[in-house]
Amino acid sequence: MIALSAIRFSYNGHTRAVFENLSLEIPAGSITAVLGPNGAGKSTLLHLILGLLMPHAGIIQLDRRPRHSYSRRELGRLVGMVSQEETIPFNFTVLEYVLLGRAPYLDLLAVPRAEDIRVAQEALARVGIAELARRPIEALSGGERQLVLIARALAQQPRILLLDEPTAHLDLGNKGRVLHLIQQLVAGGVTAVFTTHEPDLVAAVADYVVLMRAGQTLAAGALEDVFTSENLSQTYNVPVAVAQVEGRRVVLA
Repeated sequence: MIALSAIRFSYNGHTRAVFENLSLEIPAGSITAVLGPNGAGKSTLLHLILGLLMPHAGIIQLDRRPRHSYSRRELGRLVGMVSQEETIPFNFTVLEYVLLGRAPYLDLLAVPRAEDIRVAQEALARVGIAELARRPIEALSGGERQLVLIARALAQQPRILLLDEPTAHLDLGNKGRVLHLIQQLVAGGVTAVFTTHEPDLVAAVADYVVLMRAGQTLAAGALEDVFTSENLSQTYNVPVAVAQVEGRRVVLA
């Protein structure tokens, strides 16, 4: 579903490349976890896939087509993104903000239709915050805002969902809800890619793993092949053990 070939990228003003000759394939219908320490290049990778950043060299393909061949509307219907943080410049209500996810389905300056409102309300219900629909965004807690970002991405009805540290601001209950939601979406045909620096999250839901450190892909493949003590120790540069506890993988540092 996603293929990167010989990608080179550096930020403006920096001579050191974040990525140099990066190649990677992400299978369709997978829950792919991009795991690595802070500064590994995880967020940059998602921004390149989405098109918020442009590589200096190499090719990015989405569903077997070069990303640059998609119109903005086509890309908005194909790929949704949940960022770690997002600046919201106006005092939207929660429902108004989630309705922004319907933009790829509306003509310029068109108002949301009844169908768009239904999809947005359904997205709020799926993340468990339907009761917040009329509340101003500025009145929300950090965790509630994170759930709103996820709901807006769901309202796009994308086939590829990118999530950058999606559980970073959530309590244990909402963290479990989001992970379960990702599993439901993938069961319905979505390809999900999420970044994290928490190995336990990967063990809980991922079936494909990309291990990154300092802009390099150390390993990529099925969870059972890649998620090993040796690979995680190399990724984090500390001794790490992967153990089985009651049939589940547990990471011990």
